Amino acid sequence: MKTSLRTAALGVLPGLLLAAGANVRFDAERYLGHVKYLSSPELKGRGTGSPELEKAAQYVAKQFQAIGLAAPNGNGYLQPFPVTTSARLGKANKLRHEVNGKRETAQSGKQFVPFNFSAAGRFSGQVVFAGYGITAKEYNYDDYEGIDVKDKFVVLLRHEPQEFDEKSVFSGKVYTEHSQFFSKAVNAKLHGARGVILLNDSHNHSGDSDELEPFAANAGPSNAGIPFIHAKTAVVEPWMAAAGKDLKEIQAAIDKDLKPRPFAFPDAVSVELSVDVRRDQKTVHNVVGYLAGETGEHIVIGAHYDHLGLGHQFSMAPSQAGTVHPGADDNASGTAAVIELARYFASQPKPRRGIVFLAFAAEELGLLGSSYYVNHPEVPLKNAVAMINMDMIGRMRDRKIYLGGLGTGDYFEEMITAMKKETGLQVEMADKTGYGSSDHTSFTAKQVPVLFFFSGLHGDYHKPSDTWDKIDGPETVRLLDFIANTAGRLTNGMERPKFVRVAPPANPHAGGAPSGGGYGPYFGSVPDFAEPPTGVRFSDVRDGSPAAKAGLKGGDVLIEFDGKKVQNLQDFTFVLRRKKPGDTVRVVVLRDGKPLEVECLLERRR
Repeated sequence: MKTSLRTAALGVLPGLLLAAGANVRFDAERYLGHVKYLSSPELKGRGTGSPELEKAAQYVAKQFQAIGLAAPNGNGYLQPFPVTTSARLGKANKLRHEVNGKRETAQSGKQFVPFNFSAAGRFSGQVVFAGYGITAKEYNYDDYEGIDVKDKFVVLLRHEPQEFDEKSVFSGKVYTEHSQFFSKAVNAKLHGARGVILLNDSHNHSGDSDELEPFAANAGPSNAGIPFIHAKTAVVEPWMAAAGKDLKEIQAAIDKDLKPRPFAFPDAVSVELSVDVRRDQKTVHNVVGYLAGETGEHIVIGAHYDHLGLGHQFSMAPSQAGTVHPGADDNASGTAAVIELARYFASQPKPRRGIVFLAFAAEELGLLGSSYYVNHPEVPLKNAVAMINMDMIGRMRDRKIYLGGLGTGDYFEEMITAMKKETGLQVEMADKTGYGSSDHTSFTAKQVPVLFFFSGLHGDYHKPSDTWDKIDGPETVRLLDFIANTAGRLTNGMERPKFVRVAPPANPHAGGAPSGGGYGPYFGSVPDFAEPPTGVRFSDVRDGSPAAKAGLKGGDVLIEFDGKKVQNLQDFTFVLRRKKPGDTVRVVVLRDGKPLEVECLLERRR
């Protein structure tokens, strides 16, 4: 009987591939042993940049070595790359303020504290009050209307107007994006402010003490581009008195009629600010092992091995920040799977295509490890025929697994549909685009077909309660049978899957694609979360999107959008959301280091 190449690729050719549904005999106890160690108290949550993450890297590397995988770079299994991991306060934080010739110094840590995304340096200038620091055209509200803040410090209130009024256009008890700290920082910067001095909005929170935001808990970009500090109300009370204003009365008036009341403090009020925020850069490691095949082609099987460490700003249990977040399912479960799949394939006859086994670091900080690898591959990426990613696979419910990326390979859906009939798993074909909030996205952007295995979110996600004893070992090794069967077809199939670019879903939130669109107009870029010194680098641009129609492409670095300088992804998100479908905007990017200016017509998501 004549067998087509497509049939062979689907695994029907007798004797060539692992038979669908065959018992690979993965050992549940051995699998759980990896999960238990990686999520143990000893590894303290495997936070990026921590010594414990390096212990985890060494553990995976030793497993690869024992299994007999090759180290493709010839210098061991660890691929180093730099990451800005955290910020800390230096000793030179000072706030001096002068009112009518009287100078006072606020005490750092007790009367004011910088946010960790504050720009560092020395700054001075006059002061203005700009309400909540919000520009919301959709609500016909602008705290900056009628006030010149260029090169001046802006005093802003925390949160947003009418925050407890369910009938408010600001959504009442549900905060809008305008309340977010980085939104206030970006808006102030775009209006030309020298810096931001944030105050607690005591009128709406009269029962709360005037506490400063803890430094380590502040979320935001690594550097907002302007100084941003949180000060106690007592610091600015002399300024208010000099201006003949009462802070609580002003806030109450704004909340009553939603009419901003900005004003300039007298020239006799001035500020000198020194911000000493130091950003720590550390070297972390991807772990790379290679099983050679008969040809130069290969597939990639990967998972990230980092987690949140002690939680802090990404914890879903903020009250428990500072305690170990074990990350058993996220993603010790996927890392253990990479090890056991490597063990299995190393015990089999030499495959037609090789397999690169990868454990990525810094996924939780924005897919940084996989982004680094695809830009610095240790086995030529042009020879990668497919990538299999596993993230949170240890807690299937009702034997259901979600499988994404099916549209990125020309025969993936046909292959998986045939395999579904021969497994006891409930395989739900999820997002087809290959984009999402895990490491396969980095490979999709490089036009490598991807398959993403995910068992679903649960109540322990990003919490200290994500512990090893909740991982279902027997069910997960049943899943590993299925994944090994899938990988076997891709390594031994005769036909290389063709990459297919899939249009984004009609639902802007489907698949979690980081498209830069959100709730507002559609632009169509996919950001590379490894930030350049300034701007936003595109890892990809979606076919048929406004960005693509304007001639933009992956590798471009956005530096200006609609006349506004773009320093980081938060800047871009802010300015994009303030446009609407049908707007034409001027976009400036760097391509090969040279500026390129285009016009882009923003669209509505279909």
